[in-house]
Amino acid sequence: MEEGLDFIQQGNITKAIAAFRASIDLNPDLAPAHYNLGLALRQEGQLQSSANAFYQALRIDPDFAYAYASLGAALMEGGNFPQAIEYLNRSIEIDPTIGIGYYNLGLIYFQQQQIPAAIEKFQLSRRYSPNAPESSYYLGLIYFNQGNFDKAQKNLETAIEISPRYPEAYYQLGLVFLRQNKSQLALESLRTAIEVNPYYADAYYVAGMIYLQHNYRAEALPLLDYAQKVYAAEGKEAWANGVANILSQM
Repeated sequence: MEEGLDFIQQGNITKAIAAFRASIDLNPDLAPAHYNLGLALRQEGQLQSSANAFYQALRIDPDFAYAYASLGAALMEGGNFPQAIEYLNRSIEIDPTIGIGYYNLGLIYFQQQQIPAAIEKFQLSRRYSPNAPESSYYLGLIYFNQGNFDKAQKNLETAIEISPRYPEAYYQLGLVFLRQNKSQLALESLRTAIEVNPYYADAYYVAGMIYLQHNYRAEALPLLDYAQKVYAAEGKEAWANGVANILSQM
């Protein structure tokens, strides 16, 4: 199993999957091998196979909290929210400090627009997993949507402090500043998002529109042009056509 974990650290998921399966062949009752196989399969987008691996881990070790949490996450990604909630709650019953369990519950409630419940779960996730930036990011997104820009900024800056290369957090922080008419700060955040992810079309688009609204057409043009190209390459036809229409009028 150690070989599989080494391959994970190297980013070689295919070899990791083969190594975990070899480990299971040698010892079919090794719950961590099934669990790590499930994690690797999930990274490959093989949700059903991933869920099956987590089921096997739980068959061997019925109190494996992280297997419940990961199974819940796989079911969530597959759109099976009721069963995902059941398994995530079970992970928390076994281990009340399991941050990833609270986080995935927060994601489900966020997607279901159960915002107070989502806030509660994200706050608990942050308490028990203080080094994970995602809960702070989603809290920032929620507060932004509620128009509470001070709280949004605080949570997004917390996410960035934890993970300085978090392009979505910089982008969302840029939107917070934009809504407060702080165009220069917005542009700085958007530029950082682009530095971290040079293919972040939304960041190019918003930055370009800020320049355009202030009549800086020379600065807006390359940003919007690049945004249009990335949208087209990603198959986002409506966005690509919309930006192309703006460019044609410049």
